[in-house]
Amino acid sequence: MIEFQMPSLGADMEAGTLIEWRKKPGDVVKRGDIIAEVETQKGLIEIEVFDEGVISELLIKEGTKVPVGTAMALINPTESTLETRKETTPEKTAIKIQPTEEKTIKIATGEKLVERHIKASPLAKRIATDNNIDISQIHGTGEDGAITKEDVENAIAQRNKIGETPKESIETKKEKSTPQIEAIRSAVAAAMSKSNREIPHYYLEKKIDITRTLTWLQEINNQRPIQKRILPAAVLVKAVAQSLIAFPELNAIWENGIQLKKEINIGFVVSLRGGGIIVPAIHNADTKSIDAIMEMLNDIIPRARAMKLRSSELSDSTITITNMGEGGADTVFGIIYPP
Repeated sequence: MIEFQMPSLGADMEAGTLIEWRKKPGDVVKRGDIIAEVETQKGLIEIEVFDEGVISELLIKEGTKVPVGTAMALINPTESTLETRKETTPEKTAIKIQPTEEKTIKIATGEKLVERHIKASPLAKRIATDNNIDISQIHGTGEDGAITKEDVENAIAQRNKIGETPKESIETKKEKSTPQIEAIRSAVAAAMSKSNREIPHYYLEKKIDITRTLTWLQEINNQRPIQKRILPAAVLVKAVAQSLIAFPELNAIWENGIQLKKEINIGFVVSLRGGGIIVPAIHNADTKSIDAIMEMLNDIIPRARAMKLRSSELSDSTITITNMGEGGADTVFGIIYPP
């Protein structure tokens, strides 16, 4: 049996809150499938599974805060998975986790106060709260009448359709956006401070004439519609990927020492509206054309700013680049983004 564990989505992450299971016992899963949604300081992240098999048991309840490395589910692996998977799992000390309490909502009906248990996923409850929706008035379409995220979204759409969106809801959203950004800033600051303190840093600078590159970009962009044009950032990603083929010793992470990596996954710094940064990975950038990289940037940047990234996009980078030249900076001395 294989343990599916809470992954680390950065050196600063100690725990995440399980918001919703996307799979249930008996479901067949394969590498890359989304198994759960987890909330961290960086937002709501879709967690992928990296083994093939059948889910045997879900060990953690939705709404529970789970430390990194804790077993969350058991997967009965396929024979091919057993053949290729190395048995390197050390013995672990069991971690006692306190699940969130289930609550009962009291509803006034006439002169009586009736207690009604509301069965809804934590994600559905949170969306309802954020949008000032009375979840007790929603009819659930999930298993055993449970209220799902889709049920809440339909209720919001119906309310907006008839023009009854209360002013308080809009103000609540504005108020709640600031703490999220502050949480990200705090997480980045903690990770950068630790990195600067514990990982050896040194800096080299080399100026490169990219006149020919920019001329080429202008020529091909003049022949394309706006939606298909290539930004200098895509060329930068491709150039770094090509450089790592020539200098593989730089394609590494720092985790109790230097660990060389085979896959070239470029971490690209994305600034968030309102402040803060996040670093999603562009997988296998060395095998992709500049057009393909541009398509990935167009996909991943909006998702990063909307906090809709996958776990592998936050944890698989093998090198990180930033692109501040377009903003007027001549030189940037970065700090290694752990690991």
